[in-house]
Amino acid sequence: MVPALMVGAIVACSSEKKESTIIIAPKPVETPVSKVPTKMDVVEHQDTVKWLGKVYKLFVKRAPADSTSLVTDEQGRQYFDNLIRVRVVRPDGSEFFNRVFSKSDFNDLLDEKTRKTGVLLGVVKDRAEGEQLRLAASVGAADVLSDEYIPLLITVTSHGDVSFQKDTKLDVVNVNPVGHAAEEEEEGV
Repeated sequence: MVPALMVGAIVACSSEKKESTIIIAPKPVETPVSKVPTKMDVVEHQDTVKWLGKVYKLFVKRAPADSTSLVTDEQGRQYFDNLIRVRVVRPDGSEFFNRVFSKSDFNDLLDEKTRKTGVLLGVVKDRAEGEQLRLAASVGAADVLSDEYIPLLITVTSHGDVSFQKDTKLDVVNVNPVGHAAEEEEEGV
């Protein structure tokens, strides 16, 4: 009998609810797009590379460039493009290579969308092979939360000649070459 009373009380309570046909939804607040173009941070780093039997120093500095055209992303935000200076210094301290790169250096390798909305993001050491020093570069979305970019390669020869190409090889580090860790994790499941 007690269970029947409880069911009756629940039904009675639920039938007393007043139904409303008025739906109130908050008005969406649009975030205004900043009218002031955004500049990415200045970034400098230094590395060493064993090349041609000696250790060279590599200096890279990315800075926003006021002189280049502005880019506008898909949300309408404007950004200054970047310029990146790459210096390679010989072991005796003399300068072997010094060049400022811009996005336009890679125009032939970029699709139309990236040429219009992307910025030069960075340059880092890739590897030294024979007479060539290879640097990895990227052009893509300026928004720091985005992972959209096109990987590129800059090749500097021992004579100082420069060439550009798309990086088509995926850099994958094989953390677990034998597979033991994966097997141990599965055993604990």
